[in-house]
Amino acid sequence: MNQKEKNQLIKSLSTLIEDYQHLYVTDISGLNAEDTSNLRRESFKQEVKLVVAKNTLLKQAMEKSDRNFDDLYEVLKGNSAVLFSNVGNKPAKLIKTMRKKAEKPILKGAYVEESIYVGDDQLDTLASIKSKEELIGDIVMLLQSPAKNIISALQSSGGGTIAGLVKTLSERPE
Repeated sequence: MNQKEKNQLIKSLSTLIEDYQHLYVTDISGLNAEDTSNLRRESFKQEVKLVVAKNTLLKQAMEKSDRNFDDLYEVLKGNSAVLFSNVGNKPAKLIKTMRKKAEKPILKGAYVEESIYVGDDQLDTLASIKSKEELIGDIVMLLQSPAKNIISALQSSGGGTIAGLVKTLSERPE
């Protein structure tokens, strides 16, 4: 591979790093063709971009970014595949799903929500992180809860009694 091709790959990786908010560095070495194909297919379905890259080129692309990947450089050894996503927990859930059938992919490290996670033992933590959409849904449910309780109370049998009492009091002569 000549220098021009390397520069193009670095530029391509830099673009992916800027386009996606989260990235996971994994080891998929040793996966057979069927498992690799399944991983690629599932990644596509989950809107996760899977890229196999040379560690040196990936590091150079990371260094060009405004984000701080310093603690992630130590995991750039051996074979590396990078999972890019705009939802922080999707790649972790994908890895956990794939691990039910095979021993890999193994999580080397991840950059999620502006934090670095190193090691495969962080997989459960990453899978449990709520996405932005999930958090917004939780907040909306919490905000709707008091209003639902009031409406429910007014519609219940006690609510009819209260309404009747208010009507009677309003019709009462002074």
